[in-house]
Amino acid sequence: MDWSWVLSVIWFVLWGVLWGVYFVLDGYDFGISMWMPLLGASSDRERSAMYQVTGPFWDGNEVWLITAGGVTFAAFPLAYAVMFSTLYTPLMILLFCLILRGVSSELRFQWDNRWFRIICDAFNFLASLVATILLGVAFSNLFRGLPIEFDTTQNFHMFRGNLLNLLHPYALLGGVLFVLMFLVHGALYLTWRTDGDLRNKSLYMAKATWPIFLLVFLVYVVLTFAWAGLYKNFFSSPLLLALPLLCAVLFLYSGYQMYLKNNVGRSLLASCGGILTLTLTGVLGMFPNLIPSRISDTAHLTIVNASSSPKTLTIMLVVALIFVPTVIAYQIWVHKKLAWTIKGDI
Repeated sequence: MDWSWVLSVIWFVLWGVLWGVYFVLDGYDFGISMWMPLLGASSDRERSAMYQVTGPFWDGNEVWLITAGGVTFAAFPLAYAVMFSTLYTPLMILLFCLILRGVSSELRFQWDNRWFRIICDAFNFLASLVATILLGVAFSNLFRGLPIEFDTTQNFHMFRGNLLNLLHPYALLGGVLFVLMFLVHGALYLTWRTDGDLRNKSLYMAKATWPIFLLVFLVYVVLTFAWAGLYKNFFSSPLLLALPLLCAVLFLYSGYQMYLKNNVGRSLLASCGGILTLTLTGVLGMFPNLIPSRISDTAHLTIVNASSSPKTLTIMLVVALIFVPTVIAYQIWVHKKLAWTIKGDI
């Protein structure tokens, strides 16, 4: 077997894992911020408690986004170039949303003024909502394929469309799916970390939102058959079907633990596993494509024509095998040590 092919496959899987870990970790950040107008409506103390829940972790969680983008740049530079030129506008909006979230979170406690804090809360909510929708729309467009073709005159993959072409109903449904998924995930995390009235309201909202999420999830899966080619790999290799089945089981198990067992910790862990396996299902469904083309089969950006040299991938692999498990272990330790219960009583 060709070693360069093996390296490309390894980095393709690692690329998907990094995105999955980012969605798991920053997903509860986004979810909690999106719940701010409802769960934090009673008092500033409740809203402050919601910030305290994510305070020690949010900036560390976003490092995984930088890592995923860095891996794309280093391991698959051509895919990085095409992705950022094709999705330039939504990615820039995403970047500004992430900046706005950080600024509003940090500045909120610098001035003890009621209206100033309300404005910061509003910006934090809006930035989190828009960022979540953009992530869902962007990945759904990747699953469906982008309108790109290879221009022989410029020797580069060119985008043959505009921003409106990315607002396909399937992509928009992906944005709704991400919003609901992160809302459930964030409410579960908030329930796990708080007590009192805030905990009770968070658990109620998680239980109220989960059925809607499950319905949209099922519709999204069905429409993926019609508008995306993700299932070809799974049907050609039936063993891979275990991954999407595991994803569905984990989301159902999360609901089971939440409704019937009232075990928020296990429900949250199942939600983490569901988000991770959902991401990996989509990524492996695209294999070996990194950016599929809707226009021409010859214009697909794959792990072969978009990857770096074997030497680069080998050096990066050694570094990744050392530091990625270390960072994961560190973040687990940090969440265990700093995840104290926040008093959510009014």
